[in-house]
Amino acid sequence: MAKINYEGPEQFRPLGAWEYFGYSLLYSIPLIGFIMMIIFSFNDSNINRRNFSRSFLCGLLVFIAVMALLVATGLFTHVTNK
Repeated sequence: MAKINYEGPEQFRPLGAWEYFGYSLLYSIPLIGFIMMIIFSFNDSNINRRNFSRSFLCGLLVFIAVMALLVATGLFTHVTNK
């Protein structure tokens, strides 16, 4: 389905590669990006943008969980080696 020839509802309009790149840059901004990611994750104006925001949010949560696990195990081994 080509973005240029799309004639359906705006809700299902496909996103272009530059839009994905732009949203990735937006979500990389520390506080503003996180707020926009949350807003777009629950917004139904474009399903593709909503799904991309949700996938980016899930990736961020996995990253935070792995970092927390690494920090916790690092601190645990540091405390037990004393």
